[in-house]
Amino acid sequence: MARAVTLIRSTALSDIAEYAYAATAPAESRLIFLAGACPLNDDGSTAAIGDYAGQAAKAMENMQTALAAAGASLRDVISTRVLVASARREDLVAAWQVVRDLFADHDVPSTLMGVTVLGYKDQLVEIEGVAAVLDS
Repeated sequence: MARAVTLIRSTALSDIAEYAYAATAPAESRLIFLAGACPLNDDGSTAAIGDYAGQAAKAMENMQTALAAAGASLRDVISTRVLVASARREDLVAAWQVVRDLFADHDVPSTLMGVTVLGYKDQLVEIEGVAAVLDS
């Protein structure tokens, strides 16, 4: 299946980042704008309370469900923003590592941000994304 997303790398920028610095999609692609994926269980309760990695995993699971409903997968994501309710770099890295591992070699441009608070009780992680697909 042809993919719409092309990841862009630049030799003029540091290679220490674990993601591509840019991505493109052709004009004929259909863009999918995802709401922030939250670490919520089916009953609306917050999953993995107190666990940054656990909440990142649940948020990614929920993102994959939303992508599937839109006819897409993680391979179609063109960018992400990972929000972590913490000022500690270790907590941000714990959440990021889960996200990074699930994207594997499709290392989309991403922003990792520490924030003060997120919307749900006991929520520590939220992951936004945009995807692009070529409909046949």
